[in-house]
Amino acid sequence: MSATKLVFALFLGSTATIASVQAVASPDAARQRELVHLVRQDCGSCHGMTLQGGLGPALLPANLKDKPMEGLVATIYYGRPGTPMPPWRQFMSEAEAEWVVQQLLNGFPH
Repeated sequence: MSATKLVFALFLGSTATIASVQAVASPDAARQRELVHLVRQDCGSCHGMTLQGGLGPALLPANLKDKPMEGLVATIYYGRPGTPMPPWRQFMSEAEAEWVVQQLLNGFPH
């Protein structure tokens, strides 16, 4: 998280998590469709086509709500060494991974 975002979150004096204060930049509409397809097809191959779990855990809002957003973004972007979770950084930017996490937390689009 950037220092600016942290200062802004602290300035607000909110008890909300910093992740909820962050504004996630949206990719353009074409890239959003590509990312949705990637999540449904590639992530869905392990996490289930409806993201309810499989080889990998469920990616539903209820399963992710208590996880720190930055950790979820890092998991997508860098993968999890020693597990089947690969890094996706060659297919998306870190900002796009953050957008994907935000979509997962809000109930992923169909």
